[in-house]
Amino acid sequence: MSNQEIAKNLIQLVGGKENIASAQNCMTRCRLEIIDYSKVDMDEIKKSEGALGVVKAQGQLQVIYGPGKVNKITDELNKLLGKKVALGEDAVRETKAKLQEKNDTKLKNALKKIGSIFIPLIPLFVSCGLVLAVNNIAGVYFGDVYKTTTMAQIISLVGNGVFAILSVLVGVNAAKEFGSQMPMMGGVLGGILSSPALADITLFGGKLTPGRGGIISVILVVLLACFIEKMCKKVVPDVLDLFITPLVTLTLSVLAALFILQPVGGFISDSIGIIVAQTVASDNMIVSVVSGTISGALFLPLVMTGMHQALTPIHADLIATVGSTVLLPILATAGMAQVGATIAVLKKTKNERLKKTAKNGLIPGFLGIGEPLIYGVTLPLGKPFVGACLGAGVGGAVMAFFKVGAVALGVSGLPLALLIADGKMLVFLVGVLASYVAGYFFTVMIGFEDPIE
Repeated sequence: MSNQEIAKNLIQLVGGKENIASAQNCMTRCRLEIIDYSKVDMDEIKKSEGALGVVKAQGQLQVIYGPGKVNKITDELNKLLGKKVALGEDAVRETKAKLQEKNDTKLKNALKKIGSIFIPLIPLFVSCGLVLAVNNIAGVYFGDVYKTTTMAQIISLVGNGVFAILSVLVGVNAAKEFGSQMPMMGGVLGGILSSPALADITLFGGKLTPGRGGIISVILVVLLACFIEKMCKKVVPDVLDLFITPLVTLTLSVLAALFILQPVGGFISDSIGIIVAQTVASDNMIVSVVSGTISGALFLPLVMTGMHQALTPIHADLIATVGSTVLLPILATAGMAQVGATIAVLKKTKNERLKKTAKNGLIPGFLGIGEPLIYGVTLPLGKPFVGACLGAGVGGAVMAFFKVGAVALGVSGLPLALLIADGKMLVFLVGVLASYVAGYFFTVMIGFEDPIE
């Protein structure tokens, strides 16, 4: 039998083309992802020509053909199977697995760990942000008459609750993420770095600044503290651990913070502010719009690489220092453009399974939950994903043009309208609509290969 005939025979023995999710090979084995193993005739495969053995391992059906031979048979097999596009839940699982494997690097895992520091704080950001948004809207529409009222002051107190102790909360969570056995030590360090008493201390001829470097300084100091703690655990006798380890960790960390890490964190925080001010928040409208376009268009690819984790502390730092983040509405257009691209796919496709996946993902997409659309529709199809990126560039340009900012993070899509600063909710919705329309337009223009049922 020829290699093509062997491949045809193998397809029949495993239950047909529709029962094979994918086919690939290693040095000696043809590895098949099987959908329904009840249709596989294991005995006949073992007897089939060319097969040296067959095993089920790692969730795969592996037919052994030997080096060299297996490459040729697998090539013929894939030619017979044709191009298969995973859809719906299959696409989500397959795409996520590939991205997780690709993004499993030390740098990306470190960024993910930093991003995880803020996950427990998201409900607080959202709730306090909504309270602040109400206060801001009332202040815009009623002016100074409202701002001086007791009610406005109480609402402001509640809305700023999480930001008032953000350094402490970030310190505790950072210590947990970095593997400390004393997570409250992180909170203490955060409290020290933001203490008003720092303003009374003069160092190198200048007074210290409470909260300098914001949460970036806190993360740097807590990272050092965790390292010192782990070193102490290795050398300090168990009987003295309770006394020596916390004392040494706290003392060395605070000294390093005041002399080195807080100035470094301040430099990083100031640099982020300058970069944002000179790009998306620039008074030069051309620079601002171009920066918004690039940021919006590149955000989804950034998510695919896992590098977007680094943006969470940047958003939080901007909110803590200037009161809002202009980056969040710009980057949120990526998810909005996914909605437009999905509507274009839904209008064109004849594939019923794809239609169902798209319809089920649209409502979450409008609400800012983009995973079902990204991993289940646009990314597996390819071109619609590109269309969405281009659409996000248009949405990002609109957001940058109007200088739309958010007073908190944690939500996206239409719900983000409730967190928009300076009463620019309607302008934000214009940016949302532009993202929907542009995502749809570019996907229609580029087109895509409609998968066969």
